[in-house]
Amino acid sequence: MNNLKVRLFMLTALVCGVFFLTNCSTTPTTGGNNSAVVVNKTTDAPKTETADKIGVPECDEYITKVEACVNTKVPEAQRSMFKSSMDSTRKSWKDLAANPQTKPGLTSACKQALDQAKQTYASFSCTW
Repeated sequence: MNNLKVRLFMLTALVCGVFFLTNCSTTPTTGGNNSAVVVNKTTDAPKTETADKIGVPECDEYITKVEACVNTKVPEAQRSMFKSSMDSTRKSWKDLAANPQTKPGLTSACKQALDQAKQTYASFSCTW
């Protein structure tokens, strides 16, 4: 039964990923200069809540609710897999939110993801 839960979650994440990838524009932009901007990042900086935000309220709601469920309801032995998937989802959504062409599509995609997650995580007694 637990394998079914894991497979259902992975399927949900895959569907969301495919949706985002198929709706991304690959049209090149024109104009501007091609110079690179170098940003020095320190990897020692602690994560802050703002740094973890996607910037789209529906996506931030999804991340907050699913992470709370995973951290409190999913059995410890399965958490690392769910957390890894959430990290991938967060990165994908942050990248899409940074692109003005793909950001508008995140609103409905994240709403759909939350609706699917409600069903997926109900088996762990997560409600929202």
